[in-house]
Amino acid sequence: MTVDDVIAIDGLAFRYPGAAEPTLKGVDLRIRRGDFTAVIGGNGSGKTTLCKAFNGLVPHFWSGEFEGRVDVDGIDTLDATVAALSHRVGYVYQDFGNQLVRPSVRDDVAFGPVNFGLADHRERSEAAMRLLGIDHLAKRYVWELSGGQQHLTALAGVLAMDPAVIVVDEPVAELDPARAEETYRMLKRVNEERGTTIVVIEHHAEFIARYARSVVLMSDGRVRWHLPVREALARRAELAVHGIPAPQIIAAAAELTPGAPVPLTVAEAAQCIRDAGLAPGPRPPQPEAPAPGPVIARLTGVTHGYKDVRGKVSTVLDAVDLAFREGERIALVGSNGAGKSTLLRLLTGLNVPRKGTVEVDGTDTRTVKPARLADRVCYLYQHPEQMFLNDSVRQEIAMFPEQRRRPDAAAVVDDVLERLRLTDFADRDGRTLSGGQQRRTTLGIGLAMAPALLLLDEPTASLDTATRNDVIAMLAALAERIRCVVVATHDMQLVAEWATRVLVLGEARVLADTTPAGLFDDAALCERVNLVPPQINVLGRELGIHPPPLSVAEFTAAFAPALAGGR
Repeated sequence: MTVDDVIAIDGLAFRYPGAAEPTLKGVDLRIRRGDFTAVIGGNGSGKTTLCKAFNGLVPHFWSGEFEGRVDVDGIDTLDATVAALSHRVGYVYQDFGNQLVRPSVRDDVAFGPVNFGLADHRERSEAAMRLLGIDHLAKRYVWELSGGQQHLTALAGVLAMDPAVIVVDEPVAELDPARAEETYRMLKRVNEERGTTIVVIEHHAEFIARYARSVVLMSDGRVRWHLPVREALARRAELAVHGIPAPQIIAAAAELTPGAPVPLTVAEAAQCIRDAGLAPGPRPPQPEAPAPGPVIARLTGVTHGYKDVRGKVSTVLDAVDLAFREGERIALVGSNGAGKSTLLRLLTGLNVPRKGTVEVDGTDTRTVKPARLADRVCYLYQHPEQMFLNDSVRQEIAMFPEQRRRPDAAAVVDDVLERLRLTDFADRDGRTLSGGQQRRTTLGIGLAMAPALLLLDEPTASLDTATRNDVIAMLAALAERIRCVVVATHDMQLVAEWATRVLVLGEARVLADTTPAGLFDDAALCERVNLVPPQINVLGRELGIHPPPLSVAEFTAAFAPALAGGR
């Protein structure tokens, strides 16, 4: 380990108890002090286990067979406790809400310094909140915060310990696009102003391109390489093999201007295309969407909200009228707290509205128990582990068709396992799988139920890009088996490439009922509800393509006349 290295790993191998294969296999890695490093790889590649070795959770908390050496900020992690290492490595977990342990923001941020008896705990916590721009929330209860504010509170609590390294697992997985951008801006600020080494576990290559300085590729428990970000993202074919397709702007630029430097931002991509002398032609008329079918579910005058700790009802939805029809692929979008999950729960009957009615297949949800509705409506939770009741993935997926005594239950389960690439994990307990594998398992539960109405809350969160693309393709294919699919999501690429209808929620009502093209062509609406259009849409707008494209294929098609004319 040199003075320039804050993390030095030699020959690290680790096997969880009972696991057939090691999760980490002979890892060698150096991370320089002050770097901003992204750790990437497919689900189950060992990313999270590697990073938990930085703060000693592996092997002090997650016991198992440990070999090799991990030095962090000059300390051998085997010789230090997790508590001692927390002064050197801060960790913001993917489920950051569980990291908040005190009632108020100020108390939670100060929790670490106070418990370690640091005399300057007040100054540390105030400085951390100020740096992240949440000092105005100091007296707020943590359960009153939005998801983005909770994430920054967890980060501030880590920052108050003034560690040499901060690890953030999936920084944007549960945040709306604008708050995801804010989180990365704050991480960059901490990196630049304090010199803190930042390590992110990330699937979103567009954030990596704009913020990281180096990239570590993990595969099958090994570090394949550690490269500067531009050089890493230039390896498009290799990244795709590992489930990480390049950002949309890189894919588009590579197709239109092969051999040009890899662009890391929309501005760089636009300039690259202009420098090549390419100009887009007019877009052909878009085909009309097919007429929707019969109504599957309906909300009439629905008002709903929740009581806060002071007994006051906070209205989430107010006098909402909606109909969901057969054949529709509907995306619910809006800021954290806009009411997307509430609307889904109302459709299942798990909640009943304070005012108004909700009907599913003509049945008023007030008149039946949710279990009776399960044959017609399936709700897949945002957090996959909440759905696991059995000892194996196969049993989870088989539970519903077997309980309903479907004669083809075994064939259905085998088909779902194969389609979701879960056959190798069929006998594993779902709670022991990686986040992405858990997400695929819950999708399998929904597929096996084959309901009339399928409701999914953030189905692509925490998935590697290849699996996310598989999910998009799978959702598109569900029309054969499921009459209507409704997805609550922050994934704007999913909205652009899958949805036929978009409901924009905000201010306790439906702000817009539109199409993906209509949504992303309305910059004022996107800004109003903290939505950031897909990069290819922004690039198309920058180059004068109207309406802006929704996919790389649509974007490059606009340049077909220029390419055919030899530029």
